[in-house]
Amino acid sequence: MTRLRQVSKAEASPEVLEIYQQFFGDRDPVAEPGTATGTPGDYWTTFALVPDLLRMARRDLMGLLQPGRKLDPKLRELAILRTGIVGDSKFEYSQHLKVARAVGVTEEKLAAIKGWTTSDLFAPVERAVMAAADEILSRNLVEDATFAALRTHLSDAEILELFVVIGLWRMHGLIVRALHLEYDNDTTARMQEVPAPAVG
Repeated sequence: MTRLRQVSKAEASPEVLEIYQQFFGDRDPVAEPGTATGTPGDYWTTFALVPDLLRMARRDLMGLLQPGRKLDPKLRELAILRTGIVGDSKFEYSQHLKVARAVGVTEEKLAAIKGWTTSDLFAPVERAVMAAADEILSRNLVEDATFAALRTHLSDAEILELFVVIGLWRMHGLIVRALHLEYDNDTTARMQEVPAPAVG
Protein backbone atom coordinates (compact mmCIF):
# COMPACT_ATOMS: atom_id res chain seq x y z
CA MET A 1 0.00 0.00 0.00
CA THR A 2 1.39 3.39 -0.95
CA ARG A 3 2.01 5.88 1.83
CA LEU A 4 0.77 9.00 0.04
CA ARG A 5 -2.41 9.85 -1.80
CA GLN A 6 -2.47 9.27 -5.55
CA VAL A 7 -3.91 11.78 -8.02
CA SER A 8 -6.87 10.49 -9.99
CA LYS A 9 -7.57 11.46 -13.57
CA ALA A 10 -10.56 13.54 -12.48
CA GLU A 11 -8.43 15.82 -10.31
CA ALA A 12 -5.32 15.92 -12.50
CA SER A 13 -4.17 19.13 -14.16
CA PRO A 14 -3.85 19.29 -17.97
CA GLU A 15 -0.08 18.80 -17.76
CA VAL A 16 -0.54 15.70 -15.59
CA LEU A 17 -3.25 14.36 -17.90
CA GLU A 18 -0.81 14.60 -20.82
CA ILE A 19 1.69 12.42 -18.97
CA TYR A 20 -1.03 10.03 -17.82
CA GLN A 21 -2.09 9.60 -21.45
CA GLN A 22 1.43 8.51 -22.36
CA PHE A 23 1.70 5.94 -19.57
CA PHE A 24 -1.89 4.79 -19.07
CA GLY A 25 -3.86 5.69 -22.19
CA ASP A 26 -7.47 6.65 -21.50
CA ARG A 27 -7.72 4.82 -18.16
CA ASP A 28 -7.84 6.49 -14.76
CA PRO A 29 -4.58 5.06 -13.37
CA VAL A 30 -5.80 5.22 -9.77
CA ALA A 31 -9.08 3.39 -10.43
CA GLU A 32 -7.46 1.00 -12.94
CA PRO A 33 -3.74 0.79 -12.13
CA GLY A 34 -1.11 -0.77 -14.35
CA THR A 35 1.33 0.12 -17.11
CA ALA A 36 2.30 -1.62 -20.34
CA THR A 37 5.34 -3.12 -18.58
CA GLY A 38 3.19 -4.60 -15.81
CA THR A 39 4.05 -2.19 -13.00
CA PRO A 40 1.31 -0.68 -10.83
CA GLY A 41 2.23 2.82 -12.06
CA ASP A 42 1.73 4.41 -8.66
CA TYR A 43 5.12 6.14 -8.96
CA TRP A 44 3.60 8.49 -11.56
CA THR A 45 0.25 8.95 -9.81
CA THR A 46 2.01 9.83 -6.56
CA PHE A 47 4.48 12.22 -8.20
CA ALA A 48 1.44 13.94 -9.74
CA LEU A 49 0.83 15.48 -6.30
CA VAL A 50 3.49 17.99 -7.37
CA PRO A 51 3.14 18.36 -11.15
CA ASP A 52 6.49 20.03 -11.77
CA LEU A 53 8.24 17.14 -9.97
CA LEU A 54 6.32 14.70 -12.16
CA ARG A 55 7.47 16.56 -15.28
CA MET A 56 11.04 16.69 -14.00
CA ALA A 57 11.08 12.96 -13.21
CA ARG A 58 9.74 12.02 -16.61
CA ARG A 59 12.08 14.41 -18.44
CA ASP A 60 15.22 13.36 -16.58
CA LEU A 61 14.67 9.62 -16.36
CA MET A 62 13.35 9.20 -19.89
CA GLY A 63 15.91 11.64 -21.28
CA LEU A 64 18.83 9.58 -20.03
CA LEU A 65 17.37 6.48 -21.68
CA GLN A 66 17.19 8.03 -25.15
CA PRO A 67 19.47 6.96 -28.01
CA GLY A 68 22.47 9.15 -28.76
CA ARG A 69 23.58 9.75 -25.18
CA LYS A 70 27.30 9.98 -24.33
CA LEU A 71 27.34 6.78 -22.26
CA ASP A 72 26.92 3.40 -23.97
CA PRO A 73 23.45 2.09 -23.01
CA LYS A 74 24.85 -1.30 -21.97
CA LEU A 75 27.15 0.41 -19.47
CA ARG A 76 24.30 2.64 -18.31
CA GLU A 77 22.14 -0.39 -17.61
CA LEU A 78 24.88 -2.24 -15.72
CA ALA A 79 25.24 0.85 -13.52
CA ILE A 80 21.47 1.15 -12.99
CA LEU A 81 21.18 -2.55 -12.13
CA ARG A 82 23.96 -2.21 -9.57
CA THR A 83 22.13 0.87 -8.24
CA GLY A 84 18.99 -1.20 -7.80
CA ILE A 85 20.89 -4.03 -6.13
CA VAL A 86 22.97 -1.89 -3.76
CA GLY A 87 19.95 0.34 -3.02
CA ASP A 88 17.70 -2.71 -2.50
CA SER A 89 15.11 -1.48 -5.03
CA LYS A 90 13.20 -4.41 -6.47
CA PHE A 91 11.44 -2.01 -8.84
CA GLU A 92 14.63 -0.60 -10.37
CA TYR A 93 16.24 -4.02 -10.59
CA SER A 94 13.23 -5.68 -12.22
CA GLN A 95 12.51 -2.88 -14.69
CA HIS A 96 16.09 -2.44 -15.78
CA LEU A 97 16.67 -6.14 -16.38
CA LYS A 98 14.16 -5.64 -19.19
CA VAL A 99 15.85 -2.47 -20.44
CA ALA A 100 19.26 -4.15 -20.27
CA ARG A 101 18.03 -7.01 -22.45
CA ALA A 102 16.58 -4.51 -24.91
CA VAL A 103 19.97 -2.80 -25.34
CA GLY A 104 21.84 -6.08 -25.73
CA VAL A 105 23.21 -7.09 -22.33
CA THR A 106 23.44 -10.89 -22.36
CA GLU A 107 21.46 -13.17 -20.08
CA GLU A 108 24.74 -14.61 -18.77
CA LYS A 109 25.86 -11.18 -17.61
CA LEU A 110 22.47 -10.37 -16.12
CA ALA A 111 22.58 -13.62 -14.15
CA ALA A 112 26.10 -12.78 -12.91
CA ILE A 113 25.61 -9.12 -12.03
CA LYS A 114 24.83 -9.71 -8.35
CA GLY A 115 28.24 -11.35 -7.94
CA TRP A 116 30.10 -9.46 -10.67
CA THR A 117 33.31 -9.16 -8.65
CA THR A 118 33.93 -12.91 -8.91
CA SER A 119 32.72 -13.32 -12.50
CA ASP A 120 34.98 -13.46 -15.54
CA LEU A 121 32.13 -12.49 -17.91
CA PHE A 122 32.65 -8.74 -17.69
CA ALA A 123 35.06 -6.64 -19.75
CA PRO A 124 37.41 -4.22 -17.96
CA VAL A 125 35.23 -1.19 -18.80
CA GLU A 126 32.15 -2.97 -17.41
CA ARG A 127 34.02 -3.85 -14.24
CA ALA A 128 35.16 -0.24 -13.84
CA VAL A 129 31.58 1.03 -14.27
CA MET A 130 30.16 -1.41 -11.72
CA ALA A 131 32.98 -0.75 -9.27
CA ALA A 132 32.31 2.98 -9.53
CA ALA A 133 28.59 2.42 -8.96
CA ASP A 134 29.20 0.24 -5.92
CA GLU A 135 31.69 2.71 -4.41
CA ILE A 136 29.48 5.77 -4.97
CA LEU A 137 26.44 4.02 -3.54
CA SER A 138 28.06 2.38 -0.54
CA ARG A 139 30.84 4.84 0.33
CA ASN A 140 30.00 8.17 -1.36
CA LEU A 141 33.31 8.15 -3.23
CA VAL A 142 35.16 6.62 -6.16
CA GLU A 143 38.59 5.28 -5.33
CA ASP A 144 41.55 6.62 -7.33
CA ALA A 145 42.24 3.21 -8.88
CA THR A 146 38.62 2.86 -9.98
CA PHE A 147 38.60 6.36 -11.43
CA ALA A 148 41.83 5.65 -13.29
CA ALA A 149 40.21 2.53 -14.76
CA LEU A 150 37.24 4.61 -15.89
CA ARG A 151 39.57 7.15 -17.52
CA THR A 152 41.25 4.33 -19.45
CA HIS A 153 37.98 3.48 -21.20
CA LEU A 154 35.64 6.48 -21.01
CA SER A 155 35.76 10.16 -21.89
CA ASP A 156 35.19 12.85 -19.29
CA ALA A 157 31.68 13.40 -20.68
CA GLU A 158 30.88 9.68 -20.39
CA ILE A 159 32.13 9.58 -16.78
CA LEU A 160 30.02 12.59 -15.85
CA GLU A 161 26.94 11.03 -17.42
CA LEU A 162 27.66 7.74 -15.62
CA PHE A 163 27.80 9.48 -12.25
CA VAL A 164 24.58 11.41 -12.97
CA VAL A 165 22.82 8.17 -13.95
CA ILE A 166 23.93 6.48 -10.72
CA GLY A 167 22.89 9.44 -8.58
CA LEU A 168 19.55 10.00 -10.30
CA TRP A 169 18.44 6.38 -10.19
CA ARG A 170 19.55 6.11 -6.56
CA MET A 171 17.47 9.16 -5.67
CA HIS A 172 14.37 7.73 -7.32
CA GLY A 173 15.00 4.33 -5.78
CA LEU A 174 15.13 5.93 -2.34
CA ILE A 175 11.82 7.70 -2.94
CA VAL A 176 10.14 4.57 -4.27
CA ARG A 177 11.30 2.56 -1.25
CA ALA A 178 10.39 5.25 1.29
CA LEU A 179 6.89 5.72 -0.12
CA HIS A 180 6.18 2.00 -0.77
CA LEU A 181 5.65 2.54 -4.49
CA GLU A 182 5.64 0.07 -7.37
CA TYR A 183 7.33 -3.22 -6.40
CA ASP A 184 9.01 -1.72 -3.35
CA ASN A 185 6.02 -2.04 -1.05
CA ASP A 186 7.22 -5.08 0.87
CA THR A 187 10.35 -6.50 2.42
CA THR A 188 10.29 -10.03 1.01
CA ALA A 189 12.13 -11.54 -1.97
CA ARG A 190 13.39 -8.15 -3.00
CA MET A 191 15.89 -8.93 -5.75
CA GLN A 192 13.71 -10.88 -8.12
CA GLU A 193 12.38 -9.93 -11.54
CA VAL A 194 8.66 -9.34 -11.89
CA PRO A 195 7.65 -10.64 -15.33
CA ALA A 196 6.14 -8.26 -17.89
CA PRO A 197 2.66 -9.10 -19.18
CA ALA A 198 2.44 -11.29 -22.27
CA VAL A 199 2.26 -9.31 -25.50
CA GLY A 200 -0.96 -10.22 -27.27
